[in-house]
Formats: sequence, C-alpha cells, structure tokens
Amino acid sequence: MSTTNIYGQPIGPDVPGWAARPRPSRVVFEGDYCRVEPLDPGLHAIELYQANGEAPDGRLWTYLGSEPFTSLESYQAWLRQAAAGEDPLFFAIRDRRDNRAAGVFSYMRIDPAMGVIELGNVNFSPRLQRSRVATEAVYLMLANAFETLGYRRFEWKCDSLNAPSRAAALRFGFTYEGLFRQATVYKGRSRDTTWYSMLDGEWPAVKQAFRTWLSPDNFDEAGRQKVALADLTRR
Repeated sequence: MSTTNIYGQPIGPDVPGWAARPRPSRVVFEGDYCRVEPLDPGLHAIELYQANGEAPDGRLWTYLGSEPFTSLESYQAWLRQAAAGEDPLFFAIRDRRDNRAAGVFSYMRIDPAMGVIELGNVNFSPRLQRSRVATEAVYLMLANAFETLGYRRFEWKCDSLNAPSRAAALRFGFTYEGLFRQATVYKGRSRDTTWYSMLDGEWPAVKQAFRTWLSPDNFDEAGRQKVALADLTRR
C-alpha cells in the first residue's frame, strides 16, 4: 500500500516508532530435534568434519565459497576464521538424536538500521538433508530474527543453478523476488543470484506451517511425513 505526499506523489506507508534493531548475538536456540549453537571450532570441528565426510563426493561444496576440505587441520583453520567474524555470524546445528554437530549456517548481510537479515553459508551434512533437524534449525533462526530481534525482512539468496537451494527457499515459505544477473564471481566462475524474502507480516502464517509440520502428529511410525511443509507454506 502507498499514500501520497503534498505534491501528489506516491510514497510508501509510514513505519511508526521504527528504530534500528539489535544485532544478533551468540546465543543458543533449543529445539525438540536440534540445538543451534554459536560456532566453536574447538567444540564442533571434529564432529562437523566427520559429518561432512559421510558425503560420497564433493557436491556439498559446489555452490559454497570453499572447496571440499582434504584434512581436519584445513577445516579447523576455516572454522576458526568463520567463527571469529560478526557478519557472517556462524552457528552449528547439533542433532539431538546423537548429540553431534552435523551442519552450519549463518546470519549474514545484517542491516540493523533497516531491519534486514539473511540466512546464508548453509552447509547441511547428509544426515541433516531433508530432515526434521534441519527444518527446525531454520525455523529457530527465523523465529529469533522476527520475534526476538524484531527484523522486518529475512532474505535467502543462492546461485540460480542451485536447484536444491531454490526448492528449499520455497519450501520454507520464502517468496521469489527475482534474478540478479552476473551478481558475483566465485571459484573463478560467474554467478547469477536468485533472491527470495520473507516479511514480518508473513511470519505468523509461515510459523504456523512450520509448527504443524514439525509436530510429532505429522509423522507416521516409520517417520514419514503426512503433510509436506511445501504444501503448508503454499497455503
């Protein structure tokens, strides 16, 4: 919706009482299926390296900024660098089934003045992919951004050729916004970037979709989902 100013020009709606939002901090998020923890190389490196090692090849890294790590030492060095930063702000995902870390992601491109934040650097090991653990971890990051920190906009961006990431964005309830052509260069190749977003006004309905999907009642005795999250978020 828009209004008009004294010159008859259309302008955006007022945001009463708006002020810069807090920056995300290194806190722990507790879920039923996962525990999201601030990335700690000393605590998480071995478990994450072993979890990534369960992949049969290097395809986990195709659309990330790093290549597959060939040694624990090189992975530890990368984690130390990642954990030291404030933006991106990295977290590890601990699977409650075995209490082991099995994936990482981050808040990034954090803009407190505008209330905009992004989820990026998503690296789910094979045991997390298409699991309740990974889905709940994303839910916890969304809930913290919208409900605790009060951000207005949550973004998801990916290489336009990364079909699983595009599908995940829609499954999680993000809205496609467009294609940024030749947006960046990484690993010596050009990348078109696909943009998705979720707004604070959309979050309550998306939150209910997540909670419905994550409910134990949504899974049969074999652990198979009864209703897909994509169907719930589309509604």
